[in-house]
Amino acid sequence: MTSSTHSPLPPVCKHGPAGVFTSALRRLVNNPEFSSDVKFVVGKERQEVFAHRCILACRCEVFHGMFSRQPQTGRHTDLLESPVVLSEVQPEVFLAVIEFLYTNCVTLNNYIALEVLTSAVEYGLDDLRKLCVEFITDTLKVENVCEAMQAAVTYGQFDMKETCLTFIENHTREIVKTRGFHELSDLALVPILQSDSLLIDELELLCAVREWAHVNSVVLEQPLPEVVKDAVKELRLALLSPDELTRLEKDNHKDSLVPVEQIAAAWKFHALKKANTGARPHLLQRRKGTRPRDHHRYLNLQHK
Repeated sequence: MTSSTHSPLPPVCKHGPAGVFTSALRRLVNNPEFSSDVKFVVGKERQEVFAHRCILACRCEVFHGMFSRQPQTGRHTDLLESPVVLSEVQPEVFLAVIEFLYTNCVTLNNYIALEVLTSAVEYGLDDLRKLCVEFITDTLKVENVCEAMQAAVTYGQFDMKETCLTFIENHTREIVKTRGFHELSDLALVPILQSDSLLIDELELLCAVREWAHVNSVVLEQPLPEVVKDAVKELRLALLSPDELTRLEKDNHKDSLVPVEQIAAAWKFHALKKANTGARPHLLQRRKGTRPRDHHRYLNLQHK
């Protein structure tokens, strides 16, 4: 009779209900009781927010570095009497970040989502960033899509940028009238103007870009041609009729929105009646919302 030896089984980690744990930790959010040992003074309102260094430090490298540089007196009252001042962030936004650090969940709405995304990027909280992007893309509206597009470009969120662009393509006429459109940076506007799928005629788009340029010229305190120099290159002037080009030239005498060379290239197309005018190929394609003109039969008609 032989005896056999059995190798011990490896330990197995069993998880209890995540919701119970989350709910328990949520009670510690901004709670001055239960040995909170750090106080933040947040926003112009100077709202006090209480937290626990150990939780913030183990969940966020930025807070870990912040607290590591601070002297440790060992006295609980000293720590609370030396608050961390965060005057540039809204209390509601900071509390959303704190909620995430404690519970791995975040409560968002359309008023704070973009700012929470900003904080997520600044604090290096990638999971929070993903939650913000998901919420923002799921709740896009005509009124907020340009702000979302701007954030996507600013923070390099490619998928979010593509989702915003698709929304803009499908609602272009309404969106170009919004304040958000007029507040776009040139870096955010250019990829919009490069799209073949905008549901707007080129003449309307030209007017919208002119309004955008005048607003940004005032805000940035720069000459209008300087503000619009990159964006205006994406306007498809060859789509305009001779009468429309003539009106454009008259308007252009007032503000110099479009370089004369660009207008001359459009006239060259009309004179030669062929697409080989040296223009970039996409500038000779109709957009999805382009109204047909007689001369379009000589163009590369991507949208018929």
